[in-house]
Amino acid sequence: MARSPTKSLERGSKPGRINSVLTTLGCEIAQDIIPIGATLPPEPELEARFGVGRGVIREAIKTLAAKGMVSVRPRYGTHVLPRRDWSLLDRDVLGWLVGGGEPDRDLLMAIQEVRLIIEPAAAALAATRSTKQDRLRIEAALVGMETSHDQKSAIKADKAFHLAILDATHNPVLQGFRGAIDTILSAVFLVAVGSPGWFEDNLPNHAAAARAIAAGDAKKAKTAMEQVLGYTQFKLSKRRALATPEGITRVSTATAKKRKRKPHVS
Repeated sequence: MARSPTKSLERGSKPGRINSVLTTLGCEIAQDIIPIGATLPPEPELEARFGVGRGVIREAIKTLAAKGMVSVRPRYGTHVLPRRDWSLLDRDVLGWLVGGGEPDRDLLMAIQEVRLIIEPAAAALAATRSTKQDRLRIEAALVGMETSHDQKSAIKADKAFHLAILDATHNPVLQGFRGAIDTILSAVFLVAVGSPGWFEDNLPNHAAAARAIAAGDAKKAKTAMEQVLGYTQFKLSKRRALATPEGITRVSTATAKKRKRKPHVS
């Protein structure tokens, strides 16, 4: 596959060069530019492409292998592994899969299923383990959501809310999901933007979760978080339905009829 030469990275620090090569190859694998089962170019070709030494290439490949994306076998080359082997909750891998555009809906729904398993249980634990400082962080994040004035501030506050609850479990394994949840929320917002009520209508569920945690009621906290995530999943499934050709036709027809009835006013 022909590619334009990549600008030499030699002037940067070694960690920076490794990260640049890693990110480029990771994105190309995640976006299927280098498809599953394909063999990566040999080291000399990658060295020439990126303008770096063999050590940089080997470190980048080593990291991809640690994330389950490639298999390195002497004399057989480096092969891209099936997606089931990838560390899909790894922050880098999720970020590469999401990319700069709208993420795959099926992947996003699968991730939401994982959130439904993890976050309600985390909310229940937070209700029994949170400190006063934890509860203040959760409340501050909720206030930030309620007073957000644009998309950027809304995303920041929503992330802070969910991450504060994970931290309030005081479980180091659950806290290890912070990076994944952060990236997941970015992907969810990317898809949810433009869906009527996607943010405002879910605020009462977030508030209910915060109140239950503050009251130390694990059962109510779990139920409220299930409602938070259930609403999000419902919105994402609606967007997926509208993304089909049939859905687009229905929306276009309805929009055309509405415009005939009432002129657009800017």
